[in-house]
Amino acid sequence: MGDSPTGSAAPATGRRAAPTADMAVSTLGLMTAAAIVTSLRGLPMMAKEELTMFAYIAFSTFLFLVPAGLVAAELGGAFGRRAGGLYVWVGEAFGRPVGFATIFLAWVQNIIWYPTGLTFAATAAAYTVGKGDAANNHVYIGCFIIVAFWTCTAVALISNHFAGKVTKYGFVAGTVVPGLVLIALFLAWVISGHSPGWDHATAPAVTVESHGHDHPRWFPYISGLSGLSFLAGILLNFAGVESQGPHAMELKDPKRGYPAAIAVAATVAFGIFTLGALAVAGILPYQGIDITTGVFDALQRSLSTLLDVGWPVYVLAGLICYGALAGVLAWITGPSRGLLATARDGLLPPFMQKTNKRGVQRNILFVQGIVVSAFACLYLAMDNVETVFFLISAMAVSLYLIVYMLMYAAAIRLRRTQPSLPRAFRVPGGDLGMWAVAGTGFAAVAFAFVLAFVPPAQLTVGSPALYVTMVVLGAVIVPAIPFVLERFKKPGWQPSGGTDGTDTTTTR
Repeated sequence: MGDSPTGSAAPATGRRAAPTADMAVSTLGLMTAAAIVTSLRGLPMMAKEELTMFAYIAFSTFLFLVPAGLVAAELGGAFGRRAGGLYVWVGEAFGRPVGFATIFLAWVQNIIWYPTGLTFAATAAAYTVGKGDAANNHVYIGCFIIVAFWTCTAVALISNHFAGKVTKYGFVAGTVVPGLVLIALFLAWVISGHSPGWDHATAPAVTVESHGHDHPRWFPYISGLSGLSFLAGILLNFAGVESQGPHAMELKDPKRGYPAAIAVAATVAFGIFTLGALAVAGILPYQGIDITTGVFDALQRSLSTLLDVGWPVYVLAGLICYGALAGVLAWITGPSRGLLATARDGLLPPFMQKTNKRGVQRNILFVQGIVVSAFACLYLAMDNVETVFFLISAMAVSLYLIVYMLMYAAAIRLRRTQPSLPRAFRVPGGDLGMWAVAGTGFAAVAFAFVLAFVPPAQLTVGSPALYVTMVVLGAVIVPAIPFVLERFKKPGWQPSGGTDGTDTTTTR
């Protein structure tokens, strides 16, 4: 989800050497897949749609994931030697203030997203010690988020290299391994003769009556926008493909290699999300799917039924907790690093330009820690953990979708304003091809953006008016903040390393 720790959040310190064209297509494809699939937390939300999940996943893959990857490849190849990613891409098209607003929104949406990632980690921690019921305790969740986030921040302050090692092993141990186990348990569930959960669903949203019997739906039941609201949250699970666009120039043949890398990433992400969500939906009955505890409930039910054991759940939950925390750690260091890159243009207030002796963006990390703690207090004030989880996800996705709309618009504009700009990879089909690809992506994102403001029919959200108000305020107030910050930038400050577009030291 979001800006990767290795992509658009490029380091702002030191000069970057020209990339070497020796990266394999499979390597870049898996790197991109890892940037998208940060944990298993999104599986229950997809599973909640039963077999209609295929329509949502297809929408997210072909109308969002692929267009975003192709557009990011062109932009990343064109500006691969300049730090800042989205800041540079959008800034070149619409000016530095808009570029700053874009990278700021990418950073803030991650801040809003952190509580959802840590909610999943808190749930995993509760199951690790055999206290699964604590996952629905809003006080426990809120306190866990605050403590865990500041712990991750402390790790990030040690060094980016150390944080990178923690996240690397966390992805494999905490996401890939438990995901494969979950899929294997589902296969064993079906082979042993147990009927999948969707065969027993009766809700109109996921079933259709035929000849007096309920059958699973394959296409969403559209009785209003509220029935499609989960699309925005599902879309967020597929975000992050643009983060690896700058690596397109490192392929031997970017024109052919990058589309292949995107195909690898899309296939891996599609496989993990689809098979994992299918496993949750198949093992659990429809009414028993909770979007925060679904993964653990599925592991618990399948292991107790098939093997009559429960202890493996504790082990797997511990691994998943580690993976979720590692994923949060990756995003703590990544997007904030991209924001620091704007300091070379003096767009950050002096206070937020400071780094520690190891070049880690110290004050930015402190600021985001304070904001995350404030968001965690939502859990202390609202007793329905599932509703808070989805509300925060909706607030995050509304901001991130604005970022994607700006990225698509920038790609189209740059084709007109800078037609001779060297591009290692170009979206096929000339300007018409760019309009088709970026236009399709823009339309899909705009549609999901509208859905983010609609309370979901699948959840009880308390006051719909309060829900809509909070999401609207987030989408209106937050985008205005970077323009306010820009007014407080240090007057007359100039980058110490020149104005040639290369990275410069920003340590104060």
